[in-house]
Amino acid sequence: MFSTIPRDAHQLMNWSWSNFEPYYQDLIDRPLEAENLDDWLSDWSLLSDMIFEINQRLYIAITSDTTDQDAEGHFNAYLDKLYPSSQAADQKLKQKFLASGLQPPNFEIPIRVLRSEAAIFHPDNLPLLSQEMKLSAEYDKIIGAQTVMWEGQEKTLAELQVVYFDHDRAHREKAWRLVADRQLADRQAINDLWVDFIHLREEITRNANLPDYRAYRWQQLLRFDYTPADCMQFHHSIEQVAVPAALRCYERRRVKLGLERLRPWDLNVHPDGCPPLHPFSQVDELESKAVHIFNQVDPQLADYFQVMRQEGLLDLDNRKGKAPGGYCLYLPVSRRPFIFMNAVGIHDDVQTILHEAGHAFHVFEITHLPYFQQRRVGLEFAEVASMAMELFCAPYLEVEKGGFYSPQDAARARLEYLEFVVTFWPYMAVVDAFQHWVYENIAAASQPANCDQKWAELWQRYMPGVDWGGLEQEMMTGWQRKLHIPQVPFYYIEYGLAQLGALQVWRNARRDQPAALAAYRQALSLGGTASLPQLYAAAGAKLAFDADTLKEAVDLVEETIEELDAVL
Repeated sequence: MFSTIPRDAHQLMNWSWSNFEPYYQDLIDRPLEAENLDDWLSDWSLLSDMIFEINQRLYIAITSDTTDQDAEGHFNAYLDKLYPSSQAADQKLKQKFLASGLQPPNFEIPIRVLRSEAAIFHPDNLPLLSQEMKLSAEYDKIIGAQTVMWEGQEKTLAELQVVYFDHDRAHREKAWRLVADRQLADRQAINDLWVDFIHLREEITRNANLPDYRAYRWQQLLRFDYTPADCMQFHHSIEQVAVPAALRCYERRRVKLGLERLRPWDLNVHPDGCPPLHPFSQVDELESKAVHIFNQVDPQLADYFQVMRQEGLLDLDNRKGKAPGGYCLYLPVSRRPFIFMNAVGIHDDVQTILHEAGHAFHVFEITHLPYFQQRRVGLEFAEVASMAMELFCAPYLEVEKGGFYSPQDAARARLEYLEFVVTFWPYMAVVDAFQHWVYENIAAASQPANCDQKWAELWQRYMPGVDWGGLEQEMMTGWQRKLHIPQVPFYYIEYGLAQLGALQVWRNARRDQPAALAAYRQALSLGGTASLPQLYAAAGAKLAFDADTLKEAVDLVEETIEELDAVL
């Protein structure tokens, strides 16, 4: 009967649970033996691919336009009906497969995943998980509606970022304060939403019979290879190594700008008085030059990106009503990725497209794996795929190599990116440490004022070097503007770990780029068939939390910054 299922994802978008139910029932009822294992797993994979792609396409619709009520209605209908029913049926299939004792080749890690998911499943959590996704969509609506009037025109907050590069300090301060005021206007709305998130997650934890939400989320995120204690060690390593390095970056900037104090609106302007980097005017230019860069790295990667352009799998421009941030989603029925971002013509947009393309290339590299369960990759390595791609592409930012800049501006872009890397780790530590505090102290964290105080405490610990005097309200509410905190709790340590892994890949590429790239692509192609440490090792790196490994990476970055600074 599975031969009748349409393989065109667009035809699936109107399917309801009544369309899917007979296929799930067939798998539940069908005898499962070694002789038919491949067919059974292939059919289960097809159903999983279909349900997952419907979810992804509906999410694309509601984030592309947060004001689209039809898209919101379809998404909510999915969350209310199709999602919980499919998850309940999927649990029966997991139990059936695990009880069989069968194990196909390259399935050791997927079996570990299935056991973990089956263990935390509870039917009472299905409507709660649906509600959690609805709350996440509400957050996107709040942020997506934020605009300001600037010089007689309505602007999104992302569009106003270009002013932060202005050499007129008063001008950029004015823009920064205007944005901050608009964000603070939604403080109460986000506080109210936060309380709903917290109470919902408390109930999910109780149903799963786990000691706290962190324990639940650890299993949900399939974190088998490290613990909360490892995260704490990483925070300590960052405080020892990265915080002093970040301070050196901030101090170098302060001296070059000739300022007594470095303020939040001083962090983007070029400290040597150079005009802002202006890599492109239109999104088409961003896309076409990205293709040239990818071609320099590996022609196959450029071909992957061209496929995305030709098939309309890129939504890159910023516009009113669009959700914030950027992402790359996997569309498994189509065997394609989809990239979403908010480009406004600044260098950060270049880094974003290179980053998200790394995720997209990961999708293309795993499509050879036959089963859905083998194509699920931990975020800790998925982010290595994206961050390493930024570094692989760095030597090709110059116009003469197909990129965006003169040789001098390309060097500037590389230097600024490496400074971002150093200053990012302390910020990552703030975000991750905050989330551990929240779910270890959930009663206190259900009061947003306590969250403000904790964020301010962590900010002062990990983020010295910038003066926030008189901006205490703006600083302490920073947790509200980090979408990962309300929407995808505990998803942030991945960026810090992956940045360390990506720098190890980059170290290898500086010695032998073809060999490093070959190892990188081979690691990507493993998908979810290897453990996290094995994936890092295949890419030529190691999963690490210690200060010594971090120091090696920071030293390499700072040495390169000094080299680039001397040239400039």
